[in-house]
Amino acid sequence: MISEQEMQSALSADLQAILRCLSCGSHLDSDKAGGYVCPNCKRACPNVNGIARFVDAQHYAASFGFQWHQYQKTQLDHDEIKESDMNFRWKTALKPEELKGKLVLDVGCGMGRFAEVATSWGARVVGIDLSAAAEVAAKNLAERDFVAMQADVFALPFAPESFDVIYSVGVLHHTPDCEAAVKTLDKYLKPGGILAVWLYSGYNKWYRFSDFWRRYTSRMKPQTLHSVLKVAVPVIYNTEMTLRKVPLVGRSAAGLLHHVFPVNRQKTAEKRRLDTFDWYSPKYQSKHTYEQVFRWYEAMGMEDMRIGEFSIAVRGRKPLHK
Repeated sequence: MISEQEMQSALSADLQAILRCLSCGSHLDSDKAGGYVCPNCKRACPNVNGIARFVDAQHYAASFGFQWHQYQKTQLDHDEIKESDMNFRWKTALKPEELKGKLVLDVGCGMGRFAEVATSWGARVVGIDLSAAAEVAAKNLAERDFVAMQADVFALPFAPESFDVIYSVGVLHHTPDCEAAVKTLDKYLKPGGILAVWLYSGYNKWYRFSDFWRRYTSRMKPQTLHSVLKVAVPVIYNTEMTLRKVPLVGRSAAGLLHHVFPVNRQKTAEKRRLDTFDWYSPKYQSKHTYEQVFRWYEAMGMEDMRIGEFSIAVRGRKPLHK
């Protein structure tokens, strides 16, 4: 039985081997304070609030930093509920035996929801997030075989072909160029490794009005939008549920309300508010089809491509030899 200390030591050794300077590409050294420094060009990546920083700001992801500081543990699994485990399986098509003992990259780890699942399956997980959500992930998974960093998917501080598995669930469609973000990850995947992504679906049009409102809501300060939704979400949701009980025209009226003012329909009020905020706050939010994503994977030369149970979920394997 491997102890927690031994697992942490193995992950530290992994990082020491794969971390690279974003300026000159040299190996990075630990600065003994939880951050890193380049011995060649002296570029420093300090530890701030418990995580190493490879970016200077949250840029377009600031709303997610606010979001996950507000809802630090809302989506974590516990004894009665295993929603994250179920969603991870559906949205990546990964199995526990494919992650056990592997070095895994979680791209857009947020508060650590899926990294918790991956570590419970026996993976050593490195989580990166452009936002300050990485701070929350580090706290939530402090006892796990996990390390969180604040970094940009378009400039990752890792050597090529570093990871056995890379996954990104519900994140890359929030970047300025989803296709480029997906294709960037191929560089860091070992030959024979698996890349799994889950993106918003472009097949359904239910989100048309949410995209319209997001032109305005994404410009609001996250704190202001959150305050608005704390009032608006229960009002709209309860009105919709009440309309559904009205004979004859009720369901049609409720459907129209949901179409024009979409709010999440999760069972608990906290999760409804969280997911609705997640819809309306991002600056970028693209939608995609299986045809698109399969073309991206084919362009990367991926093999053994499969889909998950919840669209748009695609996974593929990098060839052992190109």
